[in-house]
Amino acid sequence: MNRFRQAVNNVMANVATIQQSGLHRDKAIEGDPQKEEKYEYSRAEFLQLSYEEVAIATDIIIRPIMVPRDLSKIPWYSGYAEVVNAGKSKLNEDQAASRHMFINNKHREKTLDTSPGNGLPIKDFDQIPLTYFAIFDGHAGPGVSLMSSRVLHTRVLAKFESVYDLLANSSLEQRQFTRSGDQRPNKWPFNEKEVSVESLVVGALESAFVEMDEQVRKEKLDYHVPGGCTVLVAIFLLGKLYVANAGDSRAIISREDKVIPMSTDFTPLSERQRLQMVASTNPQLLGSEFCPLEFQKRVQRKDLGKTLMYRDQNMTGWAFKEVTEEDVKFPLVYGEGKKARVLATIGVTRGFGDHELKVHGTDVYIKPFLSPVPEVKVYNLFDRDNSEDDVLIMASDGLWDVLSNDRVAEVVREVLNSFPPNDYKKYASAAQELIMAARGVLRINGWRTLKENKSGSGDDITVFVIPLNKHTSMDRQSSMTESHDASPISS
Repeated sequence: MNRFRQAVNNVMANVATIQQSGLHRDKAIEGDPQKEEKYEYSRAEFLQLSYEEVAIATDIIIRPIMVPRDLSKIPWYSGYAEVVNAGKSKLNEDQAASRHMFINNKHREKTLDTSPGNGLPIKDFDQIPLTYFAIFDGHAGPGVSLMSSRVLHTRVLAKFESVYDLLANSSLEQRQFTRSGDQRPNKWPFNEKEVSVESLVVGALESAFVEMDEQVRKEKLDYHVPGGCTVLVAIFLLGKLYVANAGDSRAIISREDKVIPMSTDFTPLSERQRLQMVASTNPQLLGSEFCPLEFQKRVQRKDLGKTLMYRDQNMTGWAFKEVTEEDVKFPLVYGEGKKARVLATIGVTRGFGDHELKVHGTDVYIKPFLSPVPEVKVYNLFDRDNSEDDVLIMASDGLWDVLSNDRVAEVVREVLNSFPPNDYKKYASAAQELIMAARGVLRINGWRTLKENKSGSGDDITVFVIPLNKHTSMDRQSSMTESHDASPISS
């Protein structure tokens, strides 16, 4: 009974928190110093949650696992589940998005020169289907993750539409194009570099991420868009899967008994050399507060004049140097594992936002050390026949902090194998089971995993389980599932 009362009180508190998270426009007009919220707090559109259900979803005591009530709202009946953190923040700062889109010919009215060597003939269709999934892991507030979930897909689509002519004339074989759009035999000598369709898609994603981060910066000037977020995007396009990652969320492919990593975790430790390069090139960014070098141990004043092992931006190994006054300053990157921090402040190195973030008590900005540029990995869906149990698993770091790649794939395989063939509900069940495995159950000593009885994840967790065989089997008509998001979206 006490737990029930606590749950009710917590839901009412969540309603108040959500109400306070959105400021009315008239306050901004009247000159209230606090800026207006850009977007009202909510959960993913495909969850179709009411206002009250959003409050329940943010209950940090019960931590209910939320799944879509209508599975057709996600492309290909892909599995999705989420759970709020255990008190790390008042709201779930993760966000997610998914939709079918069409790349349209923005210059259809123009007549292309199709004479030999002067252009490309357009095929007899005008739209190229693509399918989009994204996870945004927010921090220091839900503002940037919420905005990105509403806007990034339009940026991506606009970039693809800018190279529509080249994409529309691609085939399953790898074609090469010059900057002007000519397609010529490789034996012909010419000055312009050859550009593959794959590299066009990668470049579109990279530039869309950078532009999205710049849009966040501009919005922060006029609206209250707090914090930042990591970004993980999967694009199914022209027979290939593109996974773009800026942060420490992760994607893997589970195929039969194999696990194929589709992203790299970007952390202060994994990006040490890049961060040191920024500091070495722009030492003023450290504000005379930090040392760019990494030492084998935390350097103290008593170490002055001693010889200690170190490494800089050019080194993967270690060497010796004599400790100077500069070396005694706090290190640029410090800590181990999940506790590693950049400038003693932030544990992520890529993503959107954080433009206003400073080192506490100083005028040292963190943003120059952070990057919105994603790493994009490509998987050819036509290299083999994918079964209905071959899936892409995307999740925020709340899942991977507790479960290894192999364990995640094992959980998914066990669930999928328990369903009869062609049962579309299997993917939703797999996503829900992953959340359960990572969150665990609430015991006297906190959240504990069911199988290993170790500490469960106290972070927000967001998971997609996406079948790989749907894209390869679809044509232009079947790309429109029962999803209400299947209509063309313009930037």
